[in-house]
Amino acid sequence: MTYLFIILYATTLIYFSLAERVKKFDWLLAIQGVLLFGIVFFDMQKIDTLNFIFILTETILVKAITIPWFLNKIRKRNNLKRKHEVFIPVFYSVIITIIIIVGSFLISSHFHDSKLNTKYFSISFASIVFGIYFIIIHKNIFSHVVGYLIIENGIFLLSLAVGSEMPMMVNLAILLDVLMGVLVLGIFINHVGDTFKSIEITQLTDIKD
Repeated sequence: MTYLFIILYATTLIYFSLAERVKKFDWLLAIQGVLLFGIVFFDMQKIDTLNFIFILTETILVKAITIPWFLNKIRKRNNLKRKHEVFIPVFYSVIITIIIIVGSFLISSHFHDSKLNTKYFSISFASIVFGIYFIIIHKNIFSHVVGYLIIENGIFLLSLAVGSEMPMMVNLAILLDVLMGVLVLGIFINHVGDTFKSIEITQLTDIKD
């Protein structure tokens, strides 16, 4: 069952490279949050009440509901309806995304460390690399925040790959960092949108001390 969720998560990365409307970014992030919950929940042999509440809070309440809702408010406030111009055409972007995913699984297959969960490592590495790629090819600050969240989801999976049990304290620190990061970046985007009536990164060159 876990492998099914991992495959579905990899599919969301491809959909990110295909999405034409910014609104779909919010939905895809929400779907990723649900899939992360499924990946962890179905793979845990034993789960106590505290771990279950933490997993539910971090994945469903925060990643699948709160953050997409907050980003949706930012999107509407800045009147973002379609994806802004990207540096690479969609077709080539899909090909590159598939190469990233396949390459990540091939790289992880060469690791033979008993302390490393390769199935988590492969998809986490793909998510981190794709998030960086997603940021690079977009000119829109909102898309950069989305890319940052994709990277964070990859880091969440990476924390599962390096331990046999869920490192709660590490993920708690990541969760707090994400919440603060998204909040600060959201406020920043709104101020840039109010000042320049656009949130493309080219507008940042006009900011003076």
